[in-house]
Amino acid sequence: MPKHTQCVHSGARKDKATRGLNTPIYPSSAFEYLDAPENIYPRYYNTPNERAVVEKLCALEGAEDGLLFSSGMAAISTVLLTFLGSGDHAVLQRDLYGGTYHFVTADFNRLGVQFSFTGSRAADIEAAIRPNTRLIYIETPSNPLLMITDIAAAADVGRRRNIVTVIDNTFASPINQNPLALGIDVVTHSATKYIGGHSDLCCGAALANAEKIGRIRRTAVNLGGSLNALTCYLLERSLKTMAVRVERHNRNAGQVAEFLCRQAAVAKVNYPGLESHPGHEIAKRQMHGFGGMLSFELDENRCPADRLLHRLKLITPALSLGGVETIICASAKTSHAKLSAAERRQLGIADGLLRLSVGIEDVEDLIADLSQALQA
Repeated sequence: MPKHTQCVHSGARKDKATRGLNTPIYPSSAFEYLDAPENIYPRYYNTPNERAVVEKLCALEGAEDGLLFSSGMAAISTVLLTFLGSGDHAVLQRDLYGGTYHFVTADFNRLGVQFSFTGSRAADIEAAIRPNTRLIYIETPSNPLLMITDIAAAADVGRRRNIVTVIDNTFASPINQNPLALGIDVVTHSATKYIGGHSDLCCGAALANAEKIGRIRRTAVNLGGSLNALTCYLLERSLKTMAVRVERHNRNAGQVAEFLCRQAAVAKVNYPGLESHPGHEIAKRQMHGFGGMLSFELDENRCPADRLLHRLKLITPALSLGGVETIICASAKTSHAKLSAAERRQLGIADGLLRLSVGIEDVEDLIADLSQALQA
């Protein structure tokens, strides 16, 4: 079934009482259990509103089952804690969302979990594997440098070495990229971003085969990061337009990236849709669209980052990404603020690096705003 149709119809539960087309909201935290096939409870990740969203996401990602969480980090941390324990080792791509990087560096040692950060090539990942390696974690396109990892190659390393592979697919969304079809075991999302898409929800998701989701669910029930019925309902509503939104994000971001490449005050543009991007050919092979995210590094002698941010009139300096409006942030002060200056330098995150989440406005207005800010 095409993704536009899956977005609208998959997982929906029509209201039998009124024949309404939308899934009803079931706000109960108590459900009858006598003669029921299973005990339903919000913390068990099995309420009707959760299942409606999960079935839609499974259709879009090609997964057997999934779970919704109260944030993207709840999804990521629950998955990692499911497959890693004391004495185990994880190999993680070095270019990661700052929250993930901080979780690993702040908590893994305390839990007795060993870890290695490595490059994004399959050869780098394989070289970091130890006898006790139990998990490989990648993120592509990466936050905030839009680095591209060959998903199929990374998955092949895990399959040959009998190691679980996990990906953060947030930047791409299920519309632009489907890692399970390329051999990855578990896909995670910060559903706060493109899945929610309107900058009004905080949620996460994990998708995989039934066996792995069963294992993740056992951990999730103990950690308690489930999602309430109203947020599930709003998430299902948002998913109905995700394919349309993401197509617009893709188109606008490509045009904005090309504009930024021509600006004297811009030292570098990171966008996988550009032929000059080092991962462009891999991205063409594994992505259906190049996404709405890009980052660019300013020549701060010509245009300091803070000055540009204060000059913008339409584009808003704000946290998060993936909404219908265009927002911008300095990664060193937001998504990677918990890292030390030395860690940011090692990752290539300069103070003049700005991450741009391109929205669905008229692209001419976005380019005009960037143009006047850069000229000023």
